[in-house]
Amino acid sequence: MRILGIDPGLQTTGFGVVDADGYTLRYVASGTISTMHLERGDLPARLKVLYDGIGELHTRYQPDAAAIEIVFVNVNPQSTLLLGQARGACITALVVNALPVAEYTPMQMKQAVAGTGKAAKTQVQHMVQRLLQLPALPGKDAADALGLAITHAHAAIATARIQQAGGVARRNTGSYKTGRVI
Repeated sequence: MRILGIDPGLQTTGFGVVDADGYTLRYVASGTISTMHLERGDLPARLKVLYDGIGELHTRYQPDAAAIEIVFVNVNPQSTLLLGQARGACITALVVNALPVAEYTPMQMKQAVAGTGKAAKTQVQHMVQRLLQLPALPGKDAADALGLAITHAHAAIATARIQQAGGVARRNTGSYKTGRVI
């Protein structure tokens, strides 16, 4: 399974692509989508760059699934709203490209990658480098995105095992009236 991880941000959105075959993980690509070349006040143009960038990633890497970070509430409500809009543009691009989207909190990702939900960004970077056998540290945004892809790979294994054992069926928490599930 090829997984696209997305760490959304209005100025810089991190992405990471990982191939997962059971517990074996293979690095494919990572980087950032930047909107810093645009005027800060031009929100529609910045959201379009994110939307188009995610579409390009889908075309180039053909992922089977996507994992995105859930927005946390900042001290500044305006920053939270802007981040939510960036996240919405990313999710829309993923859904338009027919990708199933899984959502994880920063704490869940840190727990899965570094073993503690309170890991620092540098710890996540080092663990992602180690888990994917990278020659150098990935950037912070790319490391978080790769961490989300790794988290989803681990969660997919656990979910498959539970389903094989006749356990609980997947519960759809993001259902819409039309039946679409994120």
